[in-house]
Amino acid sequence: MRLRAVVAMALVFTLSPAIPALAEEVPAPPTASASESPPVAPGDGSGAGAEAGAGETGDGSEGTGGQETPADTPVSPPADATPPQPKLEEGLASDTDGARVIVELAAPAEAAPVAGEARQLPDAEVVLEPADTSFIVVEGTGESLAKLAEDPRVLSIRRDRVYSPTALGSLSSGSLATSLQVIGADKAHATGTKGAGQTIAIIDTGIDAGHPDFGGKVVEQACFSATDEGAQSLCPNGQTNDPGSADANTPACVHEGVNLCDHGTHVAGIAHAVAPEADIVAIQVFSRFNDCDDEGGVCLSAFESTLLLALEHVAKLKDGGRNIAAVNLSLGGGLYEGTCDAEPDLAAMKSRVDDLRAKGVAVVAAAGNEGVPGAGAPGCFSAPVTVGATGDDDTVPYWSNYGSVLDLFAPGLEIESAVPGGGHQVYSGTSMSTPFVTGAMALMAQKTPGTPDALEAALKTAGRQVTYGGVTTPRLDLNAAIAGGTPGDPVTPPGPEVPGDDSGPETGTDPSPDPSPEPSPGPSSAPPPPAPPNDPVPTPVPLPTVTVTVTVTVPPPATATVCTRGKSTKTLSAAQWAVEVTRGKGTIKDATVSCYLGLVAKASKVFSEVTPASTLGGAYKVLKPAKKTARAKLESELLAAWLNWANGGVNFTAKIKETATLKTVLTSVEKARLKGSSPAASTTMLKKQVNARRAA
Repeated sequence: MRLRAVVAMALVFTLSPAIPALAEEVPAPPTASASESPPVAPGDGSGAGAEAGAGETGDGSEGTGGQETPADTPVSPPADATPPQPKLEEGLASDTDGARVIVELAAPAEAAPVAGEARQLPDAEVVLEPADTSFIVVEGTGESLAKLAEDPRVLSIRRDRVYSPTALGSLSSGSLATSLQVIGADKAHATGTKGAGQTIAIIDTGIDAGHPDFGGKVVEQACFSATDEGAQSLCPNGQTNDPGSADANTPACVHEGVNLCDHGTHVAGIAHAVAPEADIVAIQVFSRFNDCDDEGGVCLSAFESTLLLALEHVAKLKDGGRNIAAVNLSLGGGLYEGTCDAEPDLAAMKSRVDDLRAKGVAVVAAAGNEGVPGAGAPGCFSAPVTVGATGDDDTVPYWSNYGSVLDLFAPGLEIESAVPGGGHQVYSGTSMSTPFVTGAMALMAQKTPGTPDALEAALKTAGRQVTYGGVTTPRLDLNAAIAGGTPGDPVTPPGPEVPGDDSGPETGTDPSPDPSPEPSPGPSSAPPPPAPPNDPVPTPVPLPTVTVTVTVTVPPPATATVCTRGKSTKTLSAAQWAVEVTRGKGTIKDATVSCYLGLVAKASKVFSEVTPASTLGGAYKVLKPAKKTARAKLESELLAAWLNWANGGVNFTAKIKETATLKTVLTSVEKARLKGSSPAASTTMLKKQVNARRAA
């Protein structure tokens, strides 16, 4: 089974069927000089918009020195003071169709009265009112939500985004035992360190607790699963929560004989193999959707609100005496360069992650499988231990995210582990790498109890140093960390050249014919993976992704491929992209275009958070609008610009106008669109500076 992140920039987890990816061959992590900035969601405040100029500064007035300020004279805030954030997320006030939102409150006691107020508002409905939690979930129009935001008990109102499990790639053979030897788990076990007295939590797609591999070590289960907006609960009791079961064998998990919920069992099986004496807490956070694409495909998705409830549940278990050493999050959403700690939209999730860390629970998160130098949330936070994938020979697969945001590498190629029904499957992905580290945290907590910071530092110090593209990331080594062995010699895999970089003239290079739309079996210049020379590099299993909806789709193993950016050297106009998204038309395969739309949904805050464009049909309506209003024209050019980025025709660092880069331009335009504005100047700039066929 393959998981694909189907992300709207709302936080939701989504499991979806794998689709043939990339129109072109994808490289392994690039060298520092050639690498581009990774996808970053617009609106991250990392750069000024092209049309916004250099941004606002202080007023430049001189200070008062040591003079006293009269008591009746108003005191101005410091010039560098951070202005208060608006309660209502950008774009919500102008939403006339209605949106699902998380309403953050000052305290749990305010939930009931605020929910009562929301029920009295026109076009508003309370869809989730969890007990003992400082938020509720509401569906309402912009007018109703703006009214609700006036209540002083409301701290913020933001979209309930979607997260997805990271994708999985199926293979016919593989060995968990060899990967355990690579990280020295066998030597750690020989010292008697197997995780006794520790507990690990797996927040994912549920678990087959009766699988013989677990030996009765699943001691606690819980389920949080949304049921509105076409979602079907995956909780065994069919409700929005089940305090006693996260069973992955429920009828809702099965589609045409295939279990869609196998990701969680596979992940838990790896963690258990590393820490066989540790107890397991399994928490299901996904829902089932039966209309995930143009053809009515079935997928799994998890809303951010269910993820928040799961994180709070782990905190309560810890407070109640359950000795939880680590929690595994093989899921993610969005794409961020470096830390995303300052992202306002992620503040609620960050606070829950920070709270767990403060309670002594190590949070371990997957970096993702987009092949970029960055990570999705929650891996982009500074608190979690963020994990990328390596082969058993310590090469970095081309699809693994990489860079300074990573804390550790762990094996992620061809990992055989448990799946529901008592069987086993071989998957690849950073989803598989993450539980190696989760299990390692349990071993460390048994051997040398300490804070998560101390345990992480010990693992990083003992790890084998893997250097690539000017960045060094340690690969997990339990032999050195626990058994007293010597860390392996540092390794420096060769770094390939980056396709489609914009190091040439500001307007780009002369376009050349597109390469074959089909991806090559493996990276063009990356070191060979631990597979026979003629075998393709294993495709990653989509991590449960975070958009705040997770989608899981099941493709035949033979078609399991990873979704990453293309390598085109030209850009297409909105009209040309309209042809490409038309099923069966154009020169780029439909599956590749669908892959690009998934990447756009991760990086953009407009698509599909405000305007649906994650399917071929939805994208066509945006690119070829029936009514050419100012908003429709802007969105058409904006989507084309994102698709040109996904196809590799232009990078975030490319100069678009004067000193503005594509990243700052998209940031500026998306901010305007989210505020309900559709400036004609922005439409023209995107059309002429980004989407026009570039000449030398």
